[in-house]
Amino acid sequence: TSPQPPQEVHAKLAFGTGNHETTRMIIDQLMHTPLSGKRILDCGTGTGILGILAMKRGAKSVTAYDIDEWSADNARHNAVINGILDNYDVMLGDSSVLDGVNQTFDLIIANINRNILLADMPRWTALLSDNGQLLMSGFYHSDIEILKEKAATLGLVAADEVTDGEWACLRIRK
Repeated sequence: TSPQPPQEVHAKLAFGTGNHETTRMIIDQLMHTPLSGKRILDCGTGTGILGILAMKRGAKSVTAYDIDEWSADNARHNAVINGILDNYDVMLGDSSVLDGVNQTFDLIIANINRNILLADMPRWTALLSDNGQLLMSGFYHSDIEILKEKAATLGLVAADEVTDGEWACLRIRK
């Protein structure tokens, strides 16, 4: 049987129902990425849809965070209603909450605006396992080059890019 997407996602006041182009592109990437046994970091989790999908596709664990309290609570709620009860942790705060995380991640997902992606990429890179990947969206096609340049300064290599209208999704490898 093939993995099932999240059964239900209550958006409440959080971003991430799967309708926006950026979310759809990341979902498509996740559906075509081997996730079994992987440790996932979901940055700016919103409703938790991306981390929940990763867990349903066999991820070993998901650590998620969001700056918005409503979103963090909503992600926890959606995990419960989708039967994700173990190895799913949601933290409240910006990327500085990662300072207390003592593990590396095989895949880091970030569906956030360009400026936050640029600012937080160094912190994420430090938490990326060898051969790990960073999957980013939330930015425009015109932002691809600046994100690739930033990644290159961190020793990362652009592996794939996808666009949907004016929006883009970028996969980076360590």
